[in-house]
Amino acid sequence: MTVTTYKWTIERYHRAIEAGIFDDQPIELLRGDLIVMPPEREPHAYYNTEAADYLRTLLGERAKIRDAKPITLPNNSEPAPDVAIVKPLGEVYLGHHPYPEDIFWIIEFSKSTLSKDLGDKKDIYAEAGIAEYWVVNLKNSQLQVFRDLQNGQYTTELTLTTGTIVPLAFGDVSVQVNHLVGFSKI
Repeated sequence: MTVTTYKWTIERYHRAIEAGIFDDQPIELLRGDLIVMPPEREPHAYYNTEAADYLRTLLGERAKIRDAKPITLPNNSEPAPDVAIVKPLGEVYLGHHPYPEDIFWIIEFSKSTLSKDLGDKKDIYAEAGIAEYWVVNLKNSQLQVFRDLQNGQYTTELTLTTGTIVPLAFGDVSVQVNHLVGFSKI
């Protein structure tokens, strides 16, 4: 017997949400599959909030920092990254979630979902053309940075535990790595 799974499109997924089918269950759409998101524990919520606040201070009005809000990607994916740094387009986002061209970079805080964040999610973000993707690896207190897209794949990976990193979209901004991974040493 062959098992065939049902593949969701963005449109069907949105109609199901509007109809109340998922009853506010924490799910995200990845390549047409509905993925149940694990419960967020206190440390994850803390690190996410602190980093988002730090980035708001650094970037001011130049970007909008969205915490755990969906983004819409062309590969039938609508993930809800921990932090999405997007163009400050105001009311445009009343009509749609940020598209790849609206996104400067994405950050995931990861411990129990590390293999998914470094595997499927990294691939989905690269295929969609997200220029830069950061994973705060809470298991090892390190920042993993993926950038330099070529043919739908990141070609550069940096692993940092200290120092600063300059986001590709903001060459005049230095992000202190310890403001991201330092939280995980608590």
